[in-house]
Amino acid sequence: MSLYEASVPQFKKMLTNLSKWLDKAAEHAEKKSFDPNTYLTARLAPDQFAFVRQVQSSCDSAKFAVARIAGKEPPKHPDTEQTFDELRKRVQSVITYLETFKPEDFVGADKRLVALPFLEGKVLATTDYLNEMALPNFYFHVTTAYAILRHNGVNLGKQDYIGSLPVRDP
Repeated sequence: MSLYEASVPQFKKMLTNLSKWLDKAAEHAEKKSFDPNTYLTARLAPDQFAFVRQVQSSCDSAKFAVARIAGKEPPKHPDTEQTFDELRKRVQSVITYLETFKPEDFVGADKRLVALPFLEGKVLATTDYLNEMALPNFYFHVTTAYAILRHNGVNLGKQDYIGSLPVRDP
């Protein structure tokens, strides 16, 4: 599997799923007569990021990973979202950014090294970065966002998490 296939489609799929979870959460809040923005400060544990930061981190993980692997500069997001609508826009803007990448952007990327701000003086091979850091970090934040919504009564199930499958006839 190429670095493109292992990253861009996966990030896009899960962020699309996350966008759908936001819609379901808003519907749940409306049905229960409360402001969906209440979810923004929800968290699973006192020492974990709140929901808003989980969504922001999911977006950042995806855009930074793809940009670092392809050797490009990611867009900047100042983490100022304070409403569900702003979170939706953030997720959509990252999906749109991911859609700008093509497989040819990743040609030779397997030979690139990735420097991370918190690993001063150290680097990772792109495949190690993707498999050992970027994907686990992304799925951690996406899963935590999902769990916060589930914990708060949003009707989400495994199929909502997994999303569509590329099924084929045999």
